[in-house]
Amino acid sequence: MNKTVLKILKIGLPILLGVFLIWYSLQDVPLSTIFKYWKAADKSWIILGVLIGLLSHLSRAYRWLFQLEPLGFKVKFGNSIMAVFATYLINYTIPRAGEVARASILTNYEGVPFEKGFGTIVAERVADLLVMLIIITITLFLEFDFIYSFLIEKFNPVKVIVGLVVLILVGTFFVFYIKKSTAGIALKIKNFVNGLIEGVLSIFKMKKKWAFIFHTFFIWGMYILMFYVTSLSIPELNNVPFGAVLIGFISASFSIAATNGGIGSYPVAVFAAFSIFGITKDPSYAFGWIMWASQTAMIIILGGFSLLYLPIYNRKK
Repeated sequence: MNKTVLKILKIGLPILLGVFLIWYSLQDVPLSTIFKYWKAADKSWIILGVLIGLLSHLSRAYRWLFQLEPLGFKVKFGNSIMAVFATYLINYTIPRAGEVARASILTNYEGVPFEKGFGTIVAERVADLLVMLIIITITLFLEFDFIYSFLIEKFNPVKVIVGLVVLILVGTFFVFYIKKSTAGIALKIKNFVNGLIEGVLSIFKMKKKWAFIFHTFFIWGMYILMFYVTSLSIPELNNVPFGAVLIGFISASFSIAATNGGIGSYPVAVFAAFSIFGITKDPSYAFGWIMWASQTAMIIILGGFSLLYLPIYNRKK
C-alpha cells in the first residue's frame, strides 16, 4: 500500500471512528439529557477528579527524570512537565504523534538525543502496559464469579470452552511459528517483543528503580481513583460496585487507543462496561462524557499553555 495512503488512513480512520461514535452515543442519549446530568452533578467531585488526574501527570513527568538521569542528562522538571502535557494535547490531533513531539521537545530544549529520549518513552510505556495487565488480572480475580456467570448467561458454555481451547491452540501455534520463522513480519514481531522485554529489564537496571516503580503504581492508582471519584458526581452511580468501576476504567482506557484521546469512544466504552452490571444507559453515558470532557479540558488548557510557554521558559538557551 502507498505510504501516503497508509498515513492518511492512520490519521483519518480514528477521527472518522470518533465522529461516528459521537453520533452513535448521542443517538442513544441526546445531548439535552447529558446536559441535565451535568447540571445536577456535584461539581466538587469533578474538580477533585481533575486534581487527581493532574497529580498523575505530574508524577509521570517526575518519573521520566529517573530514566533520563542514567543517560547523563539532568533535565529541568518544568520542561518534563510541559513536554508531558504537550504530548497529551498533540495526541488529540494525530495518534502517537505526541510521543514523537515529547522526545523532540527534550532534544530542542535539553539537548537529549532524539533516539535516547524516545527510547525512554517506549520503556515507560512498557512499564505502563505491565501495570495495566496487573490491573486486568486483579479485576478478573475479584470479579471472576460475576464475569463467569455473565458469560455463561450470554453465551453457550460449550462454545465458550471450545473457543478458549481453540484460542490457546492458535496462540501456541502462533508463538511456535514466530520463533522458528525467518519471514519479514515474524522478524519484526520478534524484534518488537525483544524490545519490550529489554525495556522492562532496563527498569531494574535503573539507579532509582524503586522510585520509578513507586511512581508507576502511583500514576495508575491515581487514574483509577480519578475515575471513581468523578463517578460520585452523579447520584445514580453512587452505589456502583467497585468491580464495575474497575471494568469501566479498563474499558475506557482501551478506548483512548481506539480514537484520538478517546473522542467519542470513551463514553461508549463506559456504557458498555457498566451495562454488564445492569446500570442504565443515561447515567452511564452522562458520566462517560463528563469524565472525558473534564480531563480533556485540563489537557487542552495545560497542554496549550505548555506549547506557548516552553520557548519563554527556555529563552536563555
